[in-house]
Amino acid sequence: MFESVLVANRGEIASRVIRTVRAMGLKAIAVHSEADADLPFVAEADEAVLIGPADPAGSYLDQDAVLEAAARTNAQAVHPGYGFLAENAGFARRVAEAGLVWIGPDPAAIEALGDKINARNLMEKAGVPVAAGTREPVRTAEEAVAAAAVIGYPVMVKAAAGGGGIGMSVARDDRELAKAFASARSRAERFFGGPDVLVERYVERARHVEIQILGLADGTVLALGDRDCSVQRRHQKIVEEAPSPGVSPALRERMLAAAVRAGEAVGYRGAGTVECLVDPDGQDFVFLEMNTRLQVEHPVTELTTGIDLVEQQLLIAAGRPVSFARVEPRGHAIEFRVYAEDPERFLPGPGMIVTWVEPEGPGVRVDAGYAEGTRVTPFYDPLLAKLIVFGETREAALELAAEAVGAFQIVGPKCNLPFFTELLGDPEFRGGAYDTRLVERMRATSSRPSPRA
Repeated sequence: MFESVLVANRGEIASRVIRTVRAMGLKAIAVHSEADADLPFVAEADEAVLIGPADPAGSYLDQDAVLEAAARTNAQAVHPGYGFLAENAGFARRVAEAGLVWIGPDPAAIEALGDKINARNLMEKAGVPVAAGTREPVRTAEEAVAAAAVIGYPVMVKAAAGGGGIGMSVARDDRELAKAFASARSRAERFFGGPDVLVERYVERARHVEIQILGLADGTVLALGDRDCSVQRRHQKIVEEAPSPGVSPALRERMLAAAVRAGEAVGYRGAGTVECLVDPDGQDFVFLEMNTRLQVEHPVTELTTGIDLVEQQLLIAAGRPVSFARVEPRGHAIEFRVYAEDPERFLPGPGMIVTWVEPEGPGVRVDAGYAEGTRVTPFYDPLLAKLIVFGETREAALELAAEAVGAFQIVGPKCNLPFFTELLGDPEFRGGAYDTRLVERMRATSSRPSPRA
């Protein structure tokens, strides 16, 4: 087993990884930008290295700076968290070439699954259901319109690379498609460095459900359960729960089996997530994409299985067996992504945190990236913390969530906590029969502003 781990990330995920690294008796090394010097994760590490300015390009995305910090601190392994360099196959190779252990899947798997078109083709060959769509990159608006004529409207247009909902939009006719294609291509070029675009069938009233997998050191692929990620704004998740209230036991078994086939198709090692779109009426699903890293929403799986996913990542990377014998999900967990953004339009609002009081008690977990007296800057994603609750039933989890959201106090920057109060009172969400357009409908029908903090 390696003895030290450099965490190549920031904020709440850096704190989360550091917590397990230290619990396993290993040395935790943090890297940070000038803007993050006072954040909790820097103090929580055994050693911390300043690697550059606030701009991510000069710090967290600077591969040379990260590797120099690893060499300077005699780090033996690198954990990338999520975002930044987590799904960069070139960086993963450089880590291995430097004689360090990469805590993640093989770079070849990252490359194979990082392109949505290639991933779709691989999954189709492995027997995983995929939506009707293009098997090659769409280069022009005319090609997109021709593809839609075969696929049938509505269609989803998306960047072939990257994630986070960037470059995604729905088109219902040729005119909308031409506009969506131009936008997707432009954003793909700007954010991901390539213009490739994918067009596929859009599933109306779909649920976004994903399966957590672990590829073990011996080649076995395990499925650890499902998560529902359908509460989204701008195609980006803000609330997740496990298990999904919209998936029947029979469909769940089919999805778990398909996720295992997906992992086996690329010889997957480590923690990964197979994302799917589910038709709740027909109780069917199609492959969406596969994320080759730890997900933001991994805590809901941890609470329902009792398995520390970061611990398993470290063990698998070291060639060791995992620390559990069986996967037996129980109960219900819900995660709320607490952002520094207004609760109406969800636009970011950085600032100094003058009050920070976290909810406590049985069944309540907070993975925080900030604390009282720290500043939320405009340089990074505005995620402040994740509030996760666990109950023996979904009803119990919802009641606990209402108490915990009400007890969480953040004063200073804008905050979306009031939206969660609104959501927890929404009949559609409480009933469990919601889909990815829930937030859109809430905002379209709301005749009053949501309660302010």
